[in-house]
Amino acid sequence: MQYRRMPIEVESPEQLGYDTIKYNLSESSVSDLFLKDLGKLDDNILLCYGDHYGLVDLRKKIAKDEGIKDINHVLITPGAIGALFFINTSLLGKGDHVIVMHPNYATNFETPRAIGCEISYLKVEPSKDFLDKEFIENNVKENTQLISITSPHNPTGRVLSETDIEWLLNFTQERNIFLLVDETYREIPFGEQSKSLLALRSSHVISVTSVSKAYGLPGLRIGWLVCQNNKIMENFLAAKEQIVLCNSVIDEQLALNALVQKSHLLKNVEQHLETNFQLLKEWLDTEDRVETNLPQGGCVCLVKIKKKIETAKFYELLLKQYSTYVGPGHWFEVSDDYFRLGFGWPTKEELKKGLQNISMALNHF
Repeated sequence: MQYRRMPIEVESPEQLGYDTIKYNLSESSVSDLFLKDLGKLDDNILLCYGDHYGLVDLRKKIAKDEGIKDINHVLITPGAIGALFFINTSLLGKGDHVIVMHPNYATNFETPRAIGCEISYLKVEPSKDFLDKEFIENNVKENTQLISITSPHNPTGRVLSETDIEWLLNFTQERNIFLLVDETYREIPFGEQSKSLLALRSSHVISVTSVSKAYGLPGLRIGWLVCQNNKIMENFLAAKEQIVLCNSVIDEQLALNALVQKSHLLKNVEQHLETNFQLLKEWLDTEDRVETNLPQGGCVCLVKIKKKIETAKFYELLLKQYSTYVGPGHWFEVSDDYFRLGFGWPTKEELKKGLQNISMALNHF
């Protein structure tokens, strides 16, 4: 496989240096938590190799919360990104065809690209339905192995309707194509959330999520994939064993601590997002030089600068003069006329000032 560094990682705030950014509107998660927020760890945790599937109590908790009957249908992974890597490298080979939603978090198309897959990009366009069924129907081939979807979507915040879900499930099942659904933002929708992980509806579906985005715990590097197909789960487990073997037993225990108090944590997140989402809407109502479709889930949206400007100078000015950072379109292989705006990570005051700074930067053009 030929790897290349993804721009979204090269230019990430953690690589740039958090001390260089005062108003960080580029993050795709809610506000980060502190270790103290998760409660104390038992000093008697044995620092041994962990269960290869993942901590049993953690998988039991996920299974109970999601209505999963067999805990071995849950594989704990090094974040959602690890799950996506295991899935793509297990199911795809060089020359296989995959349909991938685009724009998207880069690893969803970079990993198939590194494998040497033939890729058809399912475009998410503001003026069209979120799921372009006609495109999927017209681009499926004999060597199509996988359709890769994200809902709620990163970076637009759009969400699959129940009608779309049913169509996708039937279409992929009839053609014996695996369906990968990145559901990382599922627990922070703005409307009705999906009743269950989509993997519970059919054995050909794989769901992926983590504690990174909705819980503000990206530093734990804990995610999981869910699939009811035992044979495929064995492949995913083999991939994990050959790459990382097992997760950090400390991280797994901390993730369990978070899920035990998920109702409390998610209630705080919901309140924070409600406040910041209102600020975002108010800014959009007054800032007529940009436009976006308001997100239906998650904590990001994709904003378009309507007037043609020198975008490189805009982003440089925004950071250097106004200490404000957003995610430029090239992070997602779209025009830099677009930028991802994360409204879940900053405080209310930081978001308000950051939005004002975007307007101030636009004044220069």
